[in-house]
Amino acid sequence: MLKILDRYIIRKFLSTFFFMLGVIMLLAMVFDIASRLPEFISNQAPIKAIIFDYYFNFLLYYGNTFSSMIIFISVIWFTAKMAQESEIIPMLNSGRPFIRIIRPYMIAATILMLMSLVLNHFVLPRANRVRLDFEESFYRDRLVVENYHAEFPGNELVHYASYNSQESIINDFVIERYDNKNRLIHFLKARTATVDSAKPNYWHLTDVFERKVTYLDTLKLNLKIQSKGIDQKIQLSEVHKKDTILPYKIEDMAIRDNIAEAMTYTELKQFIRKEKEKGNASVPTFEIELYQRTSYPFATYILTLIGVSVSSRKKRGGIGVNIAIGLLFVFIYIFAMKVTTVAATTVGFPPVAAVWIPNVIFGILAIFLYRIAPK
Repeated sequence: MLKILDRYIIRKFLSTFFFMLGVIMLLAMVFDIASRLPEFISNQAPIKAIIFDYYFNFLLYYGNTFSSMIIFISVIWFTAKMAQESEIIPMLNSGRPFIRIIRPYMIAATILMLMSLVLNHFVLPRANRVRLDFEESFYRDRLVVENYHAEFPGNELVHYASYNSQESIINDFVIERYDNKNRLIHFLKARTATVDSAKPNYWHLTDVFERKVTYLDTLKLNLKIQSKGIDQKIQLSEVHKKDTILPYKIEDMAIRDNIAEAMTYTELKQFIRKEKEKGNASVPTFEIELYQRTSYPFATYILTLIGVSVSSRKKRGGIGVNIAIGLLFVFIYIFAMKVTTVAATTVGFPPVAAVWIPNVIFGILAIFLYRIAPK
């Protein structure tokens, strides 16, 4: 049963948060329009698509991404204001323990945390798909991939020198297939490779060199051939053009790092498993996206507790001192998150640890500040 105090603090918490969120997102949208408008005009983007496909989903994505930070600033803002107006002191002097004052904060934080979890796992992947499709169509820079290497199922290695999405051409395309004894049985190299727009698995190759090797120990041959020292049969061919069907699409080999943002939890898990099998170096980035969908919402509790603890005392410098302290904590938190993320993507640090360690460190800090706050 919520008391008057609970309803009062929850109302202040949520109203301050949504007000700040609205102001910050409005400013972000204005700056984005200013930078993107020439491209929208030159690419003749429809107004309806700009509003509903792009900016509606833009606000959802960035609003949710920065919600934890906005929650932190909101808590510091209205709590410091309450402290300056001597609203906190009577609450403590009435004999209520500090944890009783914290309770409505945690209730409001739970509401926002659950909203963020639902957005991250169910709403945003579909919204991001629409937004990224719009970006791809009307203003995103062309996709360029260089020195691609991957291993596909069936002991098949694929690599190429470069790919340009504007021309949709792969240069120096190479396929190597090995048998179970790790011996090369098929080598194919093409100067260029393109995919049929109507049939994604139908490839057009130019200036093709192909080498096929059949090892005689895999065939039932008479012993006379093997006794002559012949252990393999080689077929060589060179053609100017070759059309063939391959078990992968160009989208499997030329992807943007933010493609994971448009995948649901199940799709992202399957995608990560496939990319691991291919040896994709960007797998840690995709895993970080997966784990952040849960770790970021839970940071709401930690930042709320820190915000209340540092701003519940009346300070001589006024609200500005509390906001300065809050911004310092935000900076340190973002810095810690960036350090662990870079460690995961470059030196092999476990991605799940990279996204949760800042929460653990700041969780310990939050408990410490909470314990000394009443004093």
